Amino acid sequence: MKKFLNLCFYFLIVIIISSSFSIAQEIPNKEWQTFFEKSNFLKTPNYDESIIYFKKFEKFPSAKLINFGQTPQGRELQCLIVSKEKAFTQEKAANSKKAVVLIQNGIHAGEIEGKDASMLLLRDILVSKEKEYLLDNIILLVIPVFNVDGHERIGAFNRINQNGPEEMGWRTTAQNLNLNRDYMKADSPEMQALLKLFTSWLPDFVIDTHTTDGLDFQYTLNYEVEKHQNIYRKTSAWLMDKFVPYFTKSVEKQGYMVSPYVGFKSDNVSDGVTEWVSLPRLSTGYFAVQNRPSLLTETHMLKPYKDRVLATKSALLSTLEFINKNSAELKSMNREADQNSINEFVIDKQPLPVTYKRTEDKTSFSFKGIKYSEDSSWITGTKIKRYTGEKFAQEIPYYNKMLPAVTVKAPAAYLIPHQWSLIAERLKLHGVKIGEVKENKLVNVERYKFRNVKFAENPYEGRHQPGFEMVSYNEEVQIPEGTYIVYTNQRTIRVILNLLEPKAPDSFVNWGFFNAIFEQKEYFEDYSMEPIARKMAEDDPDLKKEFLKKLNEDESFRKDPNKRLDFFYQHSKYFDKEMNVYPVMRVLEKTEL
Repeated sequence: MKKFLNLCFYFLIVIIISSSFSIAQEIPNKEWQTFFEKSNFLKTPNYDESIIYFKKFEKFPSAKLINFGQTPQGRELQCLIVSKEKAFTQEKAANSKKAVVLIQNGIHAGEIEGKDASMLLLRDILVSKEKEYLLDNIILLVIPVFNVDGHERIGAFNRINQNGPEEMGWRTTAQNLNLNRDYMKADSPEMQALLKLFTSWLPDFVIDTHTTDGLDFQYTLNYEVEKHQNIYRKTSAWLMDKFVPYFTKSVEKQGYMVSPYVGFKSDNVSDGVTEWVSLPRLSTGYFAVQNRPSLLTETHMLKPYKDRVLATKSALLSTLEFINKNSAELKSMNREADQNSINEFVIDKQPLPVTYKRTEDKTSFSFKGIKYSEDSSWITGTKIKRYTGEKFAQEIPYYNKMLPAVTVKAPAAYLIPHQWSLIAERLKLHGVKIGEVKENKLVNVERYKFRNVKFAENPYEGRHQPGFEMVSYNEEVQIPEGTYIVYTNQRTIRVILNLLEPKAPDSFVNWGFFNAIFEQKEYFEDYSMEPIARKMAEDDPDLKKEFLKKLNEDESFRKDPNKRLDFFYQHSKYFDKEMNVYPVMRVLEKTEL
């Protein structure tokens, strides 16, 4: 009997202790419950509420919230740094030998799963300690919301295609700029602040979280990694052979169907899906030219918000687990990528692709879709898809082979006249090192001149973009003291070429930074120009022959007296020799300036 009582007493003590432990565990769980969870997984908090939650993480010694910039409407841009060793500066992070991972949320503020998913994951790392091991080999930088002003333009009708949250932010900034088109031109204060953060910390891996729209399918989450010629070949192999298999298996094991982020060749799924190479104006394309691997996540708009948040959390967790296990290899590969860019494009003078074309080569893609019917619409006068919810699987063509279309070669250096200081300042935002010419010097340079310049009918991202043809020529130029010089022998060579070579789609020229050079500022009167033109034709038979040929072949030219005179004006000593001439000059041979 005594033994029985003792045994009962023992079990009673165990129950009391277990209950106490359970209660102790419940209190922090309630304290750390997110707005998303409290709303039955239907809502996301506003920016102030979000930052209050992220700031609570500072209760733990390994977390610090910093301000890295300000939006046009005066809101602070925040980033949470998480490090076991309190490596809250880039210098300490560099000395820690750990991989730095940047998680960027809310670049399109209506696509906000990443913010709520980051809250949940950080709670697992810092509060419950369940995932604290992720910090063994990683330093985390988490931006709760990048497009903060857009986040606060909140409403229930901001994304017509999207299934929750109940209210969401807006796609663009307060200045109506799409931040995910701004990485290279860096017009927005938000992007300028991010680039300073990025180039100072130089993360080893970046995750950018989004929501996609488009045709309905079974996948909760799509992903994209850059793997074509826009990124170091060993980085591409590392991503495709090691990271992607681990990532997809891990996310699917957690219950979420995933697929590569692809486009459809047409509205007919049977025609197949396509890949592309992201331009550096986009996040993954930008990190590629910075020699850094990245992951783009795109949850599907029609899936419930709860599923999208939890799938994003799964993607974040799977990525961090992989990097935590492979941090040393990742850091070594990034250093090698930096050096290889110099070796390949500067020392060996290999051409850098800046545009790509898709081939007709194809493999097979196992597509898991949702069936639909087509109903006639008296509104559109066409047939409209109606998704039935019925699942199907189909093998379809996968067009995933890309080849370079346009390439450029690096000179030894670029020279930027001092009056174009804005160009130098933007380059510095990207981590490009810039010097100045110490004294006046005569230098042999290669120059570009534009012709047949035509502007787009409408602006794009706040800029009017020119189209043009281009010729190059060599010239000996007196370079004045104070001219900016950009030597290409640096890790940012891919960025430099994409910004300074006019043929690159994201060059400063293509973004309209040099539009003033296309404007004629001096003109002629016919009574002044006609005698000069007559004399030029008499003195230069070849010029006269060219003029007569144009008269014969071009009716609009023949019927326009001003154009006829302008032909000679442009060939005269009076014409502006700097018009249509690219101010940035190429120094082909290594020269100490």
